[in-house]
Amino acid sequence: MRKQIILFNLFLVIALISGACTAKPAVSDNSEENRPIPLVQPTAELNGEQITPLVEEIATLQPQEQENDNDREVEQTITPQDLPAWFKVELTNVANDETFTFQSLLGKVMLVETMAQWCSNCLRQQQEVKALHQLLGERDDFVSIGLDIDPNEDAETLKNYVTRHQFDWVYAISPAEVSRSLSDLYGAQFLSPPATPMLIIDRQGQVHLLPMGIKSAERLNEFLQPFLETDG
Repeated sequence: MRKQIILFNLFLVIALISGACTAKPAVSDNSEENRPIPLVQPTAELNGEQITPLVEEIATLQPQEQENDNDREVEQTITPQDLPAWFKVELTNVANDETFTFQSLLGKVMLVETMAQWCSNCLRQQQEVKALHQLLGERDDFVSIGLDIDPNEDAETLKNYVTRHQFDWVYAISPAEVSRSLSDLYGAQFLSPPATPMLIIDRQGQVHLLPMGIKSAERLNEFLQPFLETDG
């Protein structure tokens, strides 16, 4: 009897060992756990609220920021003590040797361009200004001013340049003080003639920056009309 019990236990142990060796590991049927996690999700939800991806937020903001840049204005006042210093610096019109300041021209709409005689883009822009004057006709309340900001150029060569190209508006050599103020207040591009920097000074003395690049006569007219149509 004892021998039978020992044999039975031995067979039981052998059966258990054999079953353990042949058993397969369990595999989860949960397909979600085996799915790769996406690196970027188009949207997410947190506490029931939809979250807009950051990329979409940036795309939404960019047009508004660009529009704000294009509409950037530098406001001034006609109160003499509050005018920028460059408004008060005396300049000389090379065509007739008459002196003037920007402050003395307040009440008029002024179109100002910084330029150099060697600059081909400047010449193209000034040809557009010439066409602009033909569009506007004779106006006592409007003046164009070309400021030569190249320190290597002088009044004599500028006068010859103006005469050669038959430009009949005001040109002056920009003193270092004026050039420095334009750069400090409105950006270094105002000392880069090929960028054809221009600004408008309205009747009240407020400064409005125009986009860089060559602007057609028609486009300049569009910029100017809101200021020309007001009496101040």
